[in-house]
Amino acid sequence: MTFCLLALFCLTGSHPVHTSITQMQYNAAEKTFEVSLRVFTDDLEEALTKENNNQRVRLSDKDANSPLVERYVRKHFGLTSASRQRKPYRFLGKEQEVDATWIYIEIPYNEPVQGSLLQQSMLTDLFDDQMNLVNVSYLTEKKTVLFRKSNTQQVLTW
Repeated sequence: MTFCLLALFCLTGSHPVHTSITQMQYNAAEKTFEVSLRVFTDDLEEALTKENNNQRVRLSDKDANSPLVERYVRKHFGLTSASRQRKPYRFLGKEQEVDATWIYIEIPYNEPVQGSLLQQSMLTDLFDDQMNLVNVSYLTEKKTVLFRKSNTQQVLTW
């Protein structure tokens, strides 16, 4: 399913559905989740413009908008442990592609993921049809979790 969505992203100049893809890979040696979020640049620019008092935001590799991107991601993406502690994370930066923006973060995580609460509400404040797919790889297991405007937080079960 992920491959089909990626193919759709690459083959069309516009995107009839609003979708993001997030990869969360657990690094057991470092005890961290390495996270990469892929969103359409024009959608992210629209969200950042709204967050920036409607001052137009344009993204590029050499812009000074990383603080805006980081603030938006922190508002809309997070992981809370089963003991209900919101996990702090490090914003590593962003990278531009032709029509997409990759955002990179790292979340220290040294407890079982079972029962953790994942939030992924990026762009749901703009688009009613927004879908956020999160592919989680934890130890030997892989799961895909789908988030929509009506369901922006989900408990992870393993």
